[in-house]
Amino acid sequence: MTTFDYTPLFRSTIGFDRLARLMDSALQGETGNAGYPPYNIEKLGEDDYRVTLAVAGFSAENLSVTAEANTLTIRGSLGKDAGTTYLHRGIATRSFERRFQLADHIEVTGADLTDGVLNVTLHRRIPEALKPRTIAIARHEAAPALEVEATQTKTADAA
Repeated sequence: MTTFDYTPLFRSTIGFDRLARLMDSALQGETGNAGYPPYNIEKLGEDDYRVTLAVAGFSAENLSVTAEANTLTIRGSLGKDAGTTYLHRGIATRSFERRFQLADHIEVTGADLTDGVLNVTLHRRIPEALKPRTIAIARHEAAPALEVEATQTKTADAA
């Protein structure tokens, strides 16, 4: 296994320590059913995304979608086939669990199952307090040097 030292990167960043854990887990790869079920991740707009999984043979009752602590987990489980004898079985219907790491402020807004395709929609909602804002710069204009000297001369003459 290859490991990387991210220390130089984190010397100039603050609060990105979670990034190292994400990179390590991505480099380790997925275990178990690594390619099952196949999925797509689409960017629909500036703040909208969709995760699409091919789940042929599963009904809505056999699937669960949960979002917890920046992790989207999709599980599928089918019961045993009672008395079914297959001559060829090409449609995989094994149980699965697929996890996706979500960025901060990403919310799961819905899920639907149509024709063996599960679509999970996501939306990024950045709180108003965290959105960039423009800070007005106050201007204080200094009096020109000639006006300051003239004021000092008038004050001296009056005395």
